[in-house]
Amino acid sequence: MPEKPDSFVLADWPELVRRVRARTPARLLLGRSGAAYRTTTQIELRKAHAAARDAVRAELDVMKHLGEEFAHRWDLFEVCTQADTKQEYLLRPDLGRHFNELSRTRLLQCCSRHNPLQITIGDGLSVTAVAAQVPPLLPLLHQGARTRGWSLGRIPVIRHCRVGILNEIGELLFPEVAVLLIGERPGLATAESLSAYMAYRPQKTHTDANRNLISNIHLRGVRLQDAARRILNLAARMISLGSSGCQVREESPLGTGSAQG
Repeated sequence: MPEKPDSFVLADWPELVRRVRARTPARLLLGRSGAAYRTTTQIELRKAHAAARDAVRAELDVMKHLGEEFAHRWDLFEVCTQADTKQEYLLRPDLGRHFNELSRTRLLQCCSRHNPLQITIGDGLSVTAVAAQVPPLLPLLHQGARTRGWSLGRIPVIRHCRVGILNEIGELLFPEVAVLLIGERPGLATAESLSAYMAYRPQKTHTDANRNLISNIHLRGVRLQDAARRILNLAARMISLGSSGCQVREESPLGTGSAQG
């Protein structure tokens, strides 16, 4: 028996089920063909899996993925961790937490120190997320920081980057708050999810407990305007408290909850 079209199957479900389906990208209540997924679901699943693999394996090209106009407008420059290749980066997470010597020297030459806010961009586990979210998010962060009277350091783009690189950024540039915009590990719902890891005066002894995280920045998750507001508000709270990490929570005037690092 041929499968029914998606629109017909969805129309068979009760209103409550249709509302649940509309609110989540998760593959829930999709129907079946015998004991298996329907053909359209199988194809979509394979497509999502391929997108996730591509996002993880891709090598970041600043001009290609962020655009020449964007790179020149924000005066971006590229540095790299001790992982020389993407394969080495995936097999040796420790190497992604430290700059190589050439990059350390370049950071000291190109970046000012002691800024209230130091934004960095890291490829992480999804170049796709960086390409999709950073170009519209960065101007919002810049505008909000200027409104608060904060100076920003020049922005490096870090290849083969892990979250722990925040510690070396703190040791080299001494910002009050360091923000790392980094591609999240992609799932089968989206490969375009970005995270913002944040730390107050990060040091080499810091762990995840000293950092805060705003995650799921993408179209079906945390919207860009909300992400920028939350990042800036959390940075202000860190500066006010002189701390970051598990003891610092977001203050949400909209009553939408809080996030912890």
